[in-house]
Order: sequence, then C-alpha cells, then structure tokens
Amino acid sequence: MFPLALPLVDIIVLVIVVLVGGVVAGGYAGATRRARQRERKLVEELSAAEHGLAQAHATDKGWDRAVLEAAARAAAEQRFAGTPINEMQLVQVIDRPGTDADQAIFRVETADGDEHRITLGRTGGVWGAT
Repeated sequence: MFPLALPLVDIIVLVIVVLVGGVVAGGYAGATRRARQRERKLVEELSAAEHGLAQAHATDKGWDRAVLEAAARAAAEQRFAGTPINEMQLVQVIDRPGTDADQAIFRVETADGDEHRITLGRTGGVWGAT
C-alpha cells in the first residue's frame, strides 16, 4: 500500500512550490494595484484637463486643440530626438489672465515606456515649449 508520510524531499519541494506561488501571486497583486492607481490618477488628470480646456476655449479663442497638440508633438520630437513617441495626452490647462501667461501640460510616453511632462507656453499667440 501507500505510506501515509511523504518523504522529506517531497515535503521540501512542496513547501518551495507553495512559497514561490505565494510570491508570484503577491507580486501580481501588487503590480495590478499600482497599475489601477496610475490609471485612476491619469483619468482624473485627463478629466481636469478637458474641463480646463473647455473653460479656456469658452473665454479665449487661442486654445485650439489641434494647434496645442501639434506644438506639443514638435516639442516632444525636439526634446526626445530619435526616441519614438507612443502616446501624448493633454493633462493640465493653466489659463491665466491675458494670453502670454497661459500654459498647457502634456504627458508624453516614449517608446521605452518612460513618462515625461512637457509644458507649453504661449507667447504672442504662438505655442511652444517653455
């Protein structure tokens, strides 16, 4: 018949498998939680930027989304020359009195996965990196 007790080697292997499984599961849970927090923060920033852009556009016709994105892309290409840009999102609009103090902040993700911020300012009606 079968012995009731497992050999010592089998017990050690079983304990190691359980420990490794626990570490893997814990790491996965931590990484998932961190990703959800980053996503939640990004959604909040995007929502605030959309609201700010709508407010600014309602009061000042110099906030053209296409012009802003073109200026941000040009600034990102100059700043990260040779590194492809995966994603670019407007995350903050700073609409101060007048036009030369206005700022738009973009989140830029490069092909290597790094996130950067690019701040645009407006001088004489022209958007550019500050």
